[in-house]
Amino acid sequence: MVHRYEHFSSSVSGISRCIQKIEADVMEKHGLRGSHAQYIATLRRYEHGLTVSQLSEMCIKDKAAVSRAVAEMEQKELVLRETAGDNLYRAAIVLTDKGREISDYVASRATAAVEAAGKGLGDSQREM
Repeated sequence: MVHRYEHFSSSVSGISRCIQKIEADVMEKHGLRGSHAQYIATLRRYEHGLTVSQLSEMCIKDKAAVSRAVAEMEQKELVLRETAGDNLYRAAIVLTDKGREISDYVASRATAAVEAAGKGLGDSQREM
């Protein structure tokens, strides 16, 4: 059983490193960090935006780190905050046109990576 755990944890760690490398390579072109890729990809699925808390929860990241990343993306005009009154805390973070353009690029690179990783696998094997 311990051998299976060692193999499993090594595999998960290796996959995580590969994902981080892909994210970093994709985002470097735009002067962003790899962690921004996950935020942009997630925001892409929510046309009406997400709050920082929601984005943090969905990406399983620290809320303070997400808040800092959102501020950086806001400075680069990739996202904007749609406020309801004066409350920035509950503002919906949405992609700008520039952000959507980058999200399309991230999506295409992610799709290529997933297809390459799953090459030769059947649907039942992918599900497993």
